[in-house]
Amino acid sequence: MKIYHSPVLLEESVAGLAIKPEGIYVDVTFGGGGHAMAILKQLGADGRLFCFDQDPDAHHNKLEDSRCEFIAANFIHLKQYLKFYKVKMVDGILADFGVSSHQFDAINRGFSTRIDARLDMRMNPDQELNAHTIVNQYGEKELAQVFWGYGELRNAKQLARLIVGARQEKVLNTTFDLKVVLRRAIPERFENKLFAQVFQAIRIEVNNELDVIRQFLIQAASMLKSKGRLACISYHSLEDRLVKRFFQSGNFEGETEKDFYGNPTSSLRKIGKLIVPDAAEIQENNRARSAKLRIAEKV
Repeated sequence: MKIYHSPVLLEESVAGLAIKPEGIYVDVTFGGGGHAMAILKQLGADGRLFCFDQDPDAHHNKLEDSRCEFIAANFIHLKQYLKFYKVKMVDGILADFGVSSHQFDAINRGFSTRIDARLDMRMNPDQELNAHTIVNQYGEKELAQVFWGYGELRNAKQLARLIVGARQEKVLNTTFDLKVVLRRAIPERFENKLFAQVFQAIRIEVNNELDVIRQFLIQAASMLKSKGRLACISYHSLEDRLVKRFFQSGNFEGETEKDFYGNPTSSLRKIGKLIVPDAAEIQENNRARSAKLRIAEKV
């Protein structure tokens, strides 16, 4: 297996699943297989693990283990594929919503603010919408909505206006083309942070990431057995807010619904407190610094 990326909160997330040796588990964000290998180590001969990843680069990391089934698909199709494999319920599901180190470092993917590459940012290279289309074809209002809604950028309208003006003169083909335009509105001392927010916003729009997470959480809750566990690792407030609210209330508005007797109707209950990486892990893997792990159990 080639080096892909270091799994974040590895021990904590796998421990949070409370793995049963004979259980059925799902890793919906396989990546380099780090979390999956840790799960397999705790499974017995009758245990099963299903791994999802839509990125073709992750296919090369498939594990040669008869207990493990690799599914080349987005985890929004969780229920559909498990049904295909005649799996009705599972004992645990793990999701790591972050972009892998491999994807950031790949020079042809356009995820990184540090590498000059064609604007792309597709998790699945076969899909049609990419960052180049968004930057060069979205209207000013649409761009502003993306930057505000997914990047939480206060100067979203100004950034959108700059892009629309610049592309009247030339097509913005690469990540550095985009950065040159945006520098007019971004103070140098805040460049790293604000460029990261801009790229995050575009990436979320390209991959429809928040809606995918919403649909995944609903499906995951319905697929868990009683006492089954769901462990989710998020990397920014938009992802974490969805997970936190869903674990607490069973919806994404954060309003706890109750039955006739005043009992919460959510099918999940949170387990423990929010878990974040310790200083040692952050020092070893800087990309873990913003990670947040939440664990829930099916009631």
